[in-house]
Amino acid sequence: MEHNRQLIEQFLDYYWLSSGASQNTLSAYRSDLMLYAKWLDKIPLDSANDIHILEYFKSRQISASTQARILTCFRIFYQYLSSQALIKINPTDKLHHPKQVQKLPVFLSINEVGKLLDMPNQKTIFGMRDRAMLELLYSCGLRVSELINLEYQQININDEYIRILGKGNKERLLPMGELAMEYLSQYEKDARPFLTKKGQTNGYFLSNRGSNMSRQNFFYIIKSYAQKAGINKPLSPHSLRHAFATHLVQQGADLRSVQLMLGHSDIATTQIYTHIQNVQLKLQHSKHHPRG
Repeated sequence: MEHNRQLIEQFLDYYWLSSGASQNTLSAYRSDLMLYAKWLDKIPLDSANDIHILEYFKSRQISASTQARILTCFRIFYQYLSSQALIKINPTDKLHHPKQVQKLPVFLSINEVGKLLDMPNQKTIFGMRDRAMLELLYSCGLRVSELINLEYQQININDEYIRILGKGNKERLLPMGELAMEYLSQYEKDARPFLTKKGQTNGYFLSNRGSNMSRQNFFYIIKSYAQKAGINKPLSPHSLRHAFATHLVQQGADLRSVQLMLGHSDIATTQIYTHIQNVQLKLQHSKHHPRG
């Protein structure tokens, strides 16, 4: 229905202006709402009730975490319709998020991270680029979107910091480790000039086409290096962000500092890394203690 499409686009425009949400978030919300509108068939989104939403979730075979994510989208959407006086009753008011089993992220040891970072061939242009990307990802705990969208002016090697625009366009300044700066300097000097096409570009990490590295390409790169390193775990670029936070907590960093470096708005999100540490301690106790 054209009416539903217009409501969705109006909501997305409003949400982007009011929250500064990323394009990835906006695309996900558009997809969630369009799928729901298609399921509703001839029922307008602003006429749907809580029964419709519950039946929609029953009709789909999705995990509790996915259901919770979609419900969050619906809540924000119907709150917008309510604020614009387009509905009298918010159908999400009485709905609750499903209980979820908290899954710990894939854990990489310091030794495994070292093996992974050593895999790129430093004698090649792409090897220098990949090593710099992996080092920076682990050194600063970046989200993959923050890494691949980096622009040249965001990195200041001389002052030893990197400026990141995270979720909601929130800015944070992060210190870079010495090794990361060393590999970034090598990339800037010996690799990046050969990757630029048709003049200058603001993108920092470039593909063979001279444009920003894509999320899919970098995912493939890190999986390939993990395989070469003999790391048989389901890795993704986010695994190095988890490793960054886990290793900081293990080495005694306070949770508030880790929260700021990760760009988490709620410290509860960061507390999962204390759980990882506890799990690792339990494993070590079971493995090495005579009565473990």
